[in-house]
Amino acid sequence: MRYCGRDFEPSEIELIRTLLKAPGISRFRLSREVCERLNWRRADGRLKDMSCRVALLRMQADALLTLPPPRNAKPVAYRSYPHIEQAVLEPSSLPVIELATLKLDLVLSKADSLLWNAYIERHHYLGHQPLPGAQLRYFVRAEGHIIAALGFGASAWKVKPRDQAIGWTAEQRRRTLHLVVNNARFLILPWIHCKNLASRILALTAKRLAEDWQARYAYRPVLLETFVEKPRFAGTCYKAANWQYLGDTQGRGKLDTLHRHAQPIKSIWIYPLTRDFRRHLCNA
Repeated sequence: MRYCGRDFEPSEIELIRTLLKAPGISRFRLSREVCERLNWRRADGRLKDMSCRVALLRMQADALLTLPPPRNAKPVAYRSYPHIEQAVLEPSSLPVIELATLKLDLVLSKADSLLWNAYIERHHYLGHQPLPGAQLRYFVRAEGHIIAALGFGASAWKVKPRDQAIGWTAEQRRRTLHLVVNNARFLILPWIHCKNLASRILALTAKRLAEDWQARYAYRPVLLETFVEKPRFAGTCYKAANWQYLGDTQGRGKLDTLHRHAQPIKSIWIYPLTRDFRRHLCNA
């Protein structure tokens, strides 16, 4: 059976059931033990324990096994802090925006992480949600002032227009999907107004993201993707930054197995980080 892009043999399901019999086993310990036993790892060698936890939950939903109860309540997606909430309000003075001097900074510290979350929660129409899988987050600064924030995470599992444009098989997609990175959040602060700013930021990010990803995860992505909600946005800045429009989603969302089409329609855009991205993605 296939879960989270991995095929599980009956013997492997039985192994998980055996591990569940260990006294005091927790979901956290179980996921790491399963990854160790099955050698389920990321490209950089680290365990894919988060994917494993999702797979275990889906196995439980399919009545294949029964997990131990969670030790902690469901984590809060966003937690506010008064001093940070104050920091993300519109400042009294605005920076002068010179496109040639923009600075792109990785979010590395805990303080910057909380600040990034707060900006997204307060000023992005989707609010803050944890990014899935491997990820990078950035601040864009002008004269030391934060003017924009971007977040990149795991790509969508299956998108027909994208998959047709790449030309890969289902097996090739399973093996190389990690080389596609999704631009999940892009926020220019609402009080910042500057012509061509958005496309300039996208161009700056595209130039350095592969190197930053290599430094953190020990492999280089070859393709960026994003989904732009219609009719809220037209995707103009992506077009200006030379992203390629592929078509529209069907409005199903990641978890719509009943074909309800309850999600907004989104336009699909991609940006190659290397000219031969199809070779990398199809030659698994």
